[in-house]
Amino acid sequence: MQIEPEVRSQIEEITRRSGHLWRYLDVAGKQKRIAELEEQMSGAGFWDDQKAAQKVIAESNQCKSAIEAITKFQPQVDDLNAMVELVEEADEEEGAEYMAEITKTAKALHAQLADLEIGSFLTGPMDANSAILSVQAGAGGTESCDWADMLYRMYSRWAERRGWKVEILDLQQGEEAGISSVSLRFEGVNAYGYTKAERGVHRLVRISPFDSNARRHTSFCAVDVVAEVDDDIDMDIPSDEIRIDLQRASGAGGQHVNKTESAVRLTHLPTNIVVYCQSQRSQHKNKEQAMRQLKSKLYELKLDEKRQEMEKFYGEKGQIGWGNQIRSYVFQPYQMVKDLRTGVETGNVQAVMDGELDPFVNGWLRAGCPRHRNKEVQLED
Repeated sequence: MQIEPEVRSQIEEITRRSGHLWRYLDVAGKQKRIAELEEQMSGAGFWDDQKAAQKVIAESNQCKSAIEAITKFQPQVDDLNAMVELVEEADEEEGAEYMAEITKTAKALHAQLADLEIGSFLTGPMDANSAILSVQAGAGGTESCDWADMLYRMYSRWAERRGWKVEILDLQQGEEAGISSVSLRFEGVNAYGYTKAERGVHRLVRISPFDSNARRHTSFCAVDVVAEVDDDIDMDIPSDEIRIDLQRASGAGGQHVNKTESAVRLTHLPTNIVVYCQSQRSQHKNKEQAMRQLKSKLYELKLDEKRQEMEKFYGEKGQIGWGNQIRSYVFQPYQMVKDLRTGVETGNVQAVMDGELDPFVNGWLRAGCPRHRNKEVQLED
């Protein structure tokens, strides 16, 4: 029985792309390295040097994590190709029973392969870490504060769609409506690796609900993203470089709010970086979380200096206005969300505002984000 041309083409594409991904991830090399590390771990006296042992275990886990998905995926591709051979050798009646299953399996594997390819780009040293995303309203008063509130909702829903844990570190209400700023912590698989795509200025065009004349307004918000650094990151911040301000927590929280100075604001004097945390009832826990935020921002700042791209992440983005936006959200006179870096666009504005951001994030990663641009690989060739 002959396989339908469209189905055959899709299966051939899956086979080709999965083979490219297998080689790109150097599965054979990593499997060999895992065997070497496991041999070390089984040796006598392995735990005599705890620090060295932990490094070996960490490298082994990193290698396993890098190839786990593709090593589970490839056997499914082999099984699909084996099923195709059986159908081609069968008669019409017998082969027809399996065609529906082949078509369904090919479609599922095709979608799964796209996710695997995107995940293959997330091999940076911090990509697997939790992410701290901050939204800051730009000039424009109530309009920008309302836009910041909309982005806050959009990112919360996006993270929930991905199954991540979302924690509000700080939220400052706007004077009349919306919020002036918010900091969120995302914890999940490759949280920073995906979230870093959202760093930049986001522009909204709509008929303002706050304008009695129903005029069209343009609003801007800046989104910043840093990786939460691990405790083992060696970053000593002298105490005389930090100013600590204690404040009363704001927002909902019952009797605890406005009675104790549990909110913590840290200012790094040399760089003027400010972090604020009020998510916990304990002042000590808020200070600990704020210090992690500060270390994360300083670490990202250090990386940016090494990459000589400070103006891209902290210079241009600092001016929240025209000419610096990465994405445009137009509600009127037409509906469209367009990423100005990659050209990815959609007319389904409501879906985007409900957290459907993966097409934009994946498009940026496929286009070759700054971290990977020098080693970009065309997986679909």
